[in-house]
Amino acid sequence: MKGVILCAGYGKRLRPYTETYQKTMIPIHGKPLLEYIMNGVKSAGFTDLIIVVGYRKEQIIDYFKNGEKMDLSIEYIEQKKLNGTGGALLLCENLIKESHFFLTWGDILVPHRIYKEVYKIFKNENQDFVLVTNYTDNPYKGANIACNGNYCVDIVEKPPKSAPCTNLNNSGIFIFSRQIFEVLNTLQPSKRGEIEIPDALSIGMNERNWQVRVLKMDEADFRGDFGDIKEYERLKEEKKWLKDLKT
Repeated sequence: MKGVILCAGYGKRLRPYTETYQKTMIPIHGKPLLEYIMNGVKSAGFTDLIIVVGYRKEQIIDYFKNGEKMDLSIEYIEQKKLNGTGGALLLCENLIKESHFFLTWGDILVPHRIYKEVYKIFKNENQDFVLVTNYTDNPYKGANIACNGNYCVDIVEKPPKSAPCTNLNNSGIFIFSRQIFEVLNTLQPSKRGEIEIPDALSIGMNERNWQVRVLKMDEADFRGDFGDIKEYERLKEEKKWLKDLKT
C-alpha cells in the first residue's frame, strides 16, 4: 500500500523559521520533523511513499532523495498551486494503482503505534475509510469530528471558535479507498479557496453512504502539531516526547 505525505505548504504560522526552512524540514533534536514522521510510517509497513512538495521543495528532495538510505522508495510530485489538501491529493491519483492508500499531513507527529493501529483496523475490519482523531478542548484550528460509536457522522473544517463542537479533532492521518478521488474531482473550492479533504468525506458519508471508521487517540496520547509555532518551540525544549513516539 502506498503512503502519501503532504509537504507543500508555506508554513506561515511558523515564521520566521519558515523563511529559511520548508516547514517539514525544520530541525528538532537533530533531525527534520519529516524524518520522525517517515520513521513512524515506515514502522507500520508503509515504505512506498509519495511526497507532495511545493515551497522549498529542494530541501526535502536533496535530503531524502529516493529514500534508499532509509529503506524507503520515494516519489515526489509538486503542488505548484497550493489549493488545499484535496488539491494536493488529486495530484497523486495516477500514481496510486491499488484500491487503498495511507495519507498523513506532513506537520503532525503521533506515536508509531497509531500508524500501526490504523493499518490493523483497515486490514482486520475490512474498512474502506479510516480516520484518526485526537482530543482537544476546541477543534477550531482543525476539523471537528462527530461520531456515532466508532464511526464518523459529521466533519466540519475550521469551525467557528464559538460553535458547538465535540472534543474530537481530525488528526490528519487516514487510510482511504480510491473512491475519494471520485468526489475530490467534483468538488468546488471552499470559502478559503481550497479543495478540502474533509468536504469530500462529508459528501461521501451523506451522499454515498461511506462508513468512515474512527481511531480515537486518548487525551493523554502525544500529538505534535508543528503547524503551531508555540507548540514547536515547546517541543524543541522538551525531550520526553521522543520516547513517547516509540510507545
